[in-house]
Amino acid sequence: MSVLSLFVRCVFVATIFLLGACAAPSGRPSSGGGTTYAHGISGVDTERKHYDNESFFIGDKISGSPSIKIVLSEQRAYLYKGGKLAGMALISTGSEGHPTTTGSFHITQKEEDHKSSQYGNYKDANDRIIQSDVDTEKDHCPPGAHYEGANMPYFMRFNGGTGMHEGFMPGYPDSHGCIRMPGWIAKEFYNTVEVGTPVTVVN
Repeated sequence: MSVLSLFVRCVFVATIFLLGACAAPSGRPSSGGGTTYAHGISGVDTERKHYDNESFFIGDKISGSPSIKIVLSEQRAYLYKGGKLAGMALISTGSEGHPTTTGSFHITQKEEDHKSSQYGNYKDANDRIIQSDVDTEKDHCPPGAHYEGANMPYFMRFNGGTGMHEGFMPGYPDSHGCIRMPGWIAKEFYNTVEVGTPVTVVN
């Protein structure tokens, strides 16, 4: 075999190896696919943030009135219909400084395209963010700026300003008290519950 032929074969093998190394893991989409969340995702830890192999919904096969049980220690929300388990969502509840209140409540409002009235960003006249993740009760709006509330799709209010909604899922309690869910399961919960649906939050 000539030196040139050997070199060409080596280049070919190296190219195949590099292309294989860039491919997504078997059975999973690349990081460009999957679910997107309301508060955005940095791209790191994609296995935890983009993929959810535990949440499920079988409510279309079950009849009866809905109810929800949120278990903080498990970081899971359980949806029941007629007393039978109809779905489960992985969740992210209140952080240490903003704990989710336990107790018995009811859904008081549903809003598909809800925006937060307290948490969000301050933007300039050109709609560019000049201060992010603000709390309007603590952070004063700079002169000439305007406030834009954080997106909270499929919002299901049940305790004052607290509700369930689609949101960023870091894998641990991280919210200001609300219950965040992956988008697809938040939509299923939203379409199943109604104003008056019981919600129980336990440790």
